[in-house]
Amino acid sequence: MSEAKQTYTRVKVPLPESGWRWLPLTALVIVLDHVSKAWIMHHFALSERVHVLPVLDLILTYNTGAAFSFLAGASGWQRWVFVLLALIVSTVLIAWMRRLSARHHGLLACGLSLIAGGALGNMIDRLVLGRVVDFVHVHWGLAYFPAFNVADSAITVGAAVLLIDAWRETRAAKRLRV
Repeated sequence: MSEAKQTYTRVKVPLPESGWRWLPLTALVIVLDHVSKAWIMHHFALSERVHVLPVLDLILTYNTGAAFSFLAGASGWQRWVFVLLALIVSTVLIAWMRRLSARHHGLLACGLSLIAGGALGNMIDRLVLGRVVDFVHVHWGLAYFPAFNVADSAITVGAAVLLIDAWRETRAAKRLRV
């Protein structure tokens, strides 16, 4: 068998050496997300805006939908669909992390951890409030990006980390073939 081909066998990774080493990051994302949301809800009225930078405002908004307010106008069923989706995705990601070696797949585990933390952070909002609290509003001139929160940022950064990890893995595989 050539070096470029890998054999995938199910190897049980000892718990302290698994991707679960990154679970504190998942918890940190959830805590930072909810602390920031609690602060903004305590200090801001709905739609109150504070200019922080020429391209950045803080504003209290609520989103009953998903990214970019997808399905926000639906009759309420979307809340439970998004709760179930977040629960399923987070469960799959955390199970995947358990199978990873933290030493060899740390970047992948980090990305999965960020995504799980963000999904769970927004899921908690949907369960407790029936909607997600958003408060970071980026704009350039008259172009406004939809408001977002710490959980959304963690999901975005986590996805970028997964892309970087995939790029690095692809480059490493190409080096083995040469």
